[in-house]
Amino acid sequence: MRPLQPAAPAPPPQIQDAEPIGADSTAPVRPPQDGRWTVPAELDRRPLDGAVRVLASVSWSDARRLIETGKVLVGNAVTTSARRRVLRGEPIEVRLHAPRPETVRRRKLESELVIYADASVVVVNKPAGVSTIPYGDEDPAEQAATLDALVREVLARRDRLRGRAPLGVVQRLDKGTSGVLVFARTLAAKKHLAQQLRVRAMHRQYLALAHGAVPRGTYRSYLIEDRGDGLRGSARGGRREGQLAVTHVEPIETLRGPQDGTGAAGVTLVACRLETGRTHQIRIHLAEAGHPLVGETVYVRDYRAPKILAPRLMLHAAELGFDHPADDRPMRFQAPPPPDFDEVLDRLREARRKGAT
Repeated sequence: MRPLQPAAPAPPPQIQDAEPIGADSTAPVRPPQDGRWTVPAELDRRPLDGAVRVLASVSWSDARRLIETGKVLVGNAVTTSARRRVLRGEPIEVRLHAPRPETVRRRKLESELVIYADASVVVVNKPAGVSTIPYGDEDPAEQAATLDALVREVLARRDRLRGRAPLGVVQRLDKGTSGVLVFARTLAAKKHLAQQLRVRAMHRQYLALAHGAVPRGTYRSYLIEDRGDGLRGSARGGRREGQLAVTHVEPIETLRGPQDGTGAAGVTLVACRLETGRTHQIRIHLAEAGHPLVGETVYVRDYRAPKILAPRLMLHAAELGFDHPADDRPMRFQAPPPPDFDEVLDRLREARRKGAT
């Protein structure tokens, strides 16, 4: 006979989050109601769904549904993750009539994105970090997050349209650039606006932060896809090849960078008025003049001076003007710089004040 083998040890008990400490499985379950509680010590670091189940005396399914639909606030902020760990002393609130997160997002888009809209045009304030249109190699989620897709969504909801709202691209801003631009809503409007661009009748003015002491002047060159080093830039020797680009630059404020010596001009806040609208026109003209934009990552190969740090390219489309395609009445729009631009500007102003004392 074979000797008896010792029985395998029983596996250690697994700790489950399904029943938080302090939960009473026999406690009565009631329909969800509005309420506000403070996380007690026995629920410290427990998942949110378990905490809501105990505090609100609701079922597991109701607790998770309330969280997923944006009805639960933790510390005055909507939280949609059921596995988010709560902390002792945190306030938790259930608001049954709170809008869904998707509804909040759409309302925010509508209020912040669209400046003006009618049957012919829509003028928007583009956030930095958003592509104007898809380029064809993005995944579906990225394509849905482009500016034209977001504007179509807002217009379809506002006008109660089925499917995609018609939208024509007239002008574009770089992904890292913020500010005002116009889309056409009809083919006739698109042709009318495109003609204004061709004859240089559309007013476009940008604000930018550029390295160095930028003088007032006009930059005029012909831009080509490869200036000889793999970068887009001006044709050498003043040759007339490529596309004519004209940029008028006006210094507004001289600022001091943190690495500058006493009295040195580190950065200039400039206004750039476009006479033409070529790809990267402002970036190229200022970089080739020795004044690359703050936050520039492409046209900085030849710049050897200290660079000012910034979260993105410090370029903002501040003003847009055109004649309305329907009746030729003059239209003028402005968009203030977003907080990230103002934060860099304030930091440079503070450095200048400290240098003056």
